[in-house]
Amino acid sequence: MPPFSYRATTSEGRIVEGVMEADGEAAVISNLRSQGYIPLSVKAGSAGAGGKGFSFDLSSLGSISLRRKKVRSRDLMIFTRELATLLQAGMPLDRSLQSLSTLTENEALKDIVGNVLTNVQEGKSLSDALALHDTVFPPIYVNMIRAGEAGGVIESVLERLAEYLENSEKVRDELKSAMTYPLILGIVGGGSITILLTYVLPKFTVIFADVGAALPASTQFVMTVSDGLKTYWWIVGLLLVAARLAFKRYTSNSAGLLNYHRAQLKMPLFGDLIRKVEVARFARTLGTMLKSGVPLLQSLDIVRAVLSNTLISTAVSAAQRDVSEGKGLSGPLERTGVFPALSLQMVAVGEDTGRLDDMLLIVAEHYDQDVSNLLRRLMNLLEPAMLLIMGLVAGFIVISMMSAVFSVNEMTF
Repeated sequence: MPPFSYRATTSEGRIVEGVMEADGEAAVISNLRSQGYIPLSVKAGSAGAGGKGFSFDLSSLGSISLRRKKVRSRDLMIFTRELATLLQAGMPLDRSLQSLSTLTENEALKDIVGNVLTNVQEGKSLSDALALHDTVFPPIYVNMIRAGEAGGVIESVLERLAEYLENSEKVRDELKSAMTYPLILGIVGGGSITILLTYVLPKFTVIFADVGAALPASTQFVMTVSDGLKTYWWIVGLLLVAARLAFKRYTSNSAGLLNYHRAQLKMPLFGDLIRKVEVARFARTLGTMLKSGVPLLQSLDIVRAVLSNTLISTAVSAAQRDVSEGKGLSGPLERTGVFPALSLQMVAVGEDTGRLDDMLLIVAEHYDQDVSNLLRRLMNLLEPAMLLIMGLVAGFIVISMMSAVFSVNEMTF
């Protein structure tokens, strides 16, 4: 039987590690539980052999071994999953926090968990202790914990929070992965064309210096651009900085930011993607909070802070005012004219059946999948388009210079 290295905790919060031979990860987890341990990490291969393979690891999902000072969303996700696991296994809250303060690899989060543990031991509730660190634990997190404490279901609330954070992280990872290749392609292509214009072409300037007007128009144009970039590159830099400052100034006030976000939603292809990402985020956050027992009006207030598009956030705020007057949710959302028809229909069905939280989570899953498909299609269009554009630019430069070479040869002979 293959060896498996494991990490577990006792009911007193003591961490134990070792190696066990078993038929699979499930057998190791079952064996550890039968011994009274709470399994935290099970990996194929012994620790000393550096074995690799499939791993059941709550303490290292997506994390890195290096100590970090900043608490990232992935660190928070891992902490939440581990805390839910320990509480569901029957470990008291203080011992769970004590174990996590030992397990956590992020130094900043370790200090925060230690402070939360101290406040809990002094008699504060977990939600109040977490609220003292609002830069790490957002309002949605604290309010869901508070609702779970009121209903006596903090374990299930933490489980839903972990799922929410994992889904949010998954969407962010998909967006980053989809944009990585086009970004690298643009940097490499743009850098190559810049080097061609500022370093390679000036070499030909000496050759063509005496030819003057006899050069083809395309060659004169390319050489003018090359001379301009080489001589006045600092002006280009100043213009870029000025444009950036002007943009920040314009979007620093609410009206300018609203106009910018409205323009975002009207962009071809990308506008639809941004809208669906925001709708999925709205539905996932609201559905998770309602399922955890947070009141609708309070949930909507928190959801507005989660949304990044001001136009959609303003629409939710307008809907919130109507909801406070007892007008339901689907009708006010429809009147904003921002949300897609399908999402509105599903929200209406959820209200009619009394399963609004479940329907919102279904909406989130639907639009998450829609975003993935749309991203795939956009990348299939964007990558060849970028290659074509850069190829045409580079080809135009090369052909212009070759035309000049042929012109010089014709004049010489």
